[in-house]
Amino acid sequence: MRMTDIQRCEVRPGRLVEWALSPATVAAAADLPADPRPPAYVQEGHIRTARSVREDGLFVPTWLGTAFDIPGRVDLDALEEALRGWTLRHETLRSGFRWEGDEMHRFTLDREAVSLHREEVGDFTDADRLVQHLQDRFDDGANALSWPNFLYAAVIRDDCTSVYIGFDHSNVDAYSIQRIPAEIHELYAAALEGRPVEGAAPVGSYVDFCEIERADADRIDGTHVIVSRWREFIQRCDGKLPNFPVDLGLEPGGTLPTQKLMREMLVDADAAAAFEAYCRPFGGSLVGILAATSLIVHEIGGQPVYRAVVPFHTRVKSKWSNSVGWYVGGAPIEVAVDEAPDFLTALKTVRTELQSNRSLARMPLARVLRLLGADFRPTSPDLYSIVSYVDARGIPGSERWAELTAYGLVRVSYGDQVCVWLNRLHEGLWFTCRYPDTDAAYKNMRLYVERLRDVIVTVAREQRAGELAPQDLAG
Repeated sequence: MRMTDIQRCEVRPGRLVEWALSPATVAAAADLPADPRPPAYVQEGHIRTARSVREDGLFVPTWLGTAFDIPGRVDLDALEEALRGWTLRHETLRSGFRWEGDEMHRFTLDREAVSLHREEVGDFTDADRLVQHLQDRFDDGANALSWPNFLYAAVIRDDCTSVYIGFDHSNVDAYSIQRIPAEIHELYAAALEGRPVEGAAPVGSYVDFCEIERADADRIDGTHVIVSRWREFIQRCDGKLPNFPVDLGLEPGGTLPTQKLMREMLVDADAAAAFEAYCRPFGGSLVGILAATSLIVHEIGGQPVYRAVVPFHTRVKSKWSNSVGWYVGGAPIEVAVDEAPDFLTALKTVRTELQSNRSLARMPLARVLRLLGADFRPTSPDLYSIVSYVDARGIPGSERWAELTAYGLVRVSYGDQVCVWLNRLHEGLWFTCRYPDTDAAYKNMRLYVERLRDVIVTVAREQRAGELAPQDLAG
């Protein structure tokens, strides 16, 4: 799915309708006893960071979402039934948190208590006004520090209806939002025809996963080998988690900067396939992207070692594969560019690093940081910079994303880190980047994009010719 912001997802005028959890549902949640299942460490860290940043006087929206079309005239009752059915399918959406002093406690509604409230907002003839309204509504209704923390919207026209859905990040990851268009379409078709969804097996609960993952994480202490390896990595990063190692034009100790978004199709499907073919013996395109990045940031920033935390999904059992939640961990890697000065050597180094360290992603980093005892009081919504790669072509419905104007949405607000997402689509390799809004950061991230494209195209061309030489891709 093409990741972008709400300003660039082809919003068109129409009649706006919104759905949120009903006042009766919210009232029922207020009286619920505590659910003994704890938050995931990643959820707790996210919400504590949001609270910390807010206490420093800054509101930083961090919601994620999706946008997609339903062709033809919409049946609003059927769409509402589909949205409610989808909400019931994923337990995390009827679960939230309360503060008691400095402790977070979960509450979870029964399925029967969940209903939606529909509001006819009105007609929007100006796309820019509609975009601003949607962003403001998601900022307010998909907020880490309140509950409910998600919102559904539809812009209705005679020829098609565009659906927009926003969630606080504590509920979803990028894979979750990419599954939504096909699921809603399936539920909508069933509602139109008055039939149950065919072959719908129960979906694993992210709330259950949180309990299992946290119990496992709480079994380790500060002497565990995983903690030791993270401690050594952080020490080599000067006591911090790594940012993107190029000049971002940031003042030490300065205020949290606003951010900008960069997004474009990096290469077409043929080049993406040829690049993957070359990299496959070393682990695939992710390894190739990281190898190329290590060489490029050395060119731009001169750092002798590329250090990064690589995101990996934690859906290690099949019962979590269709579940909505934040199933992401991180693994550290280090590439010494003087020992891996060309693409082929960098590929081998990254492969070795990932083979050695990928298992660390299964231990929540927030648990490790707590055990390290270091002062990691976050002042930014992102703990570290990322370069993420996902092959999305196997996600149900992905072949229709272009036809349905389907996008993944990221909120661009404030932050001092760089987040890069690369999505392999049927049409090619899509690049999205959120970065600090400074002249230096823009210049260096543009250099990064152009050099990454150069490397991928060169590898692809030589792969097709069957004659790639390491010196062709020296950094």
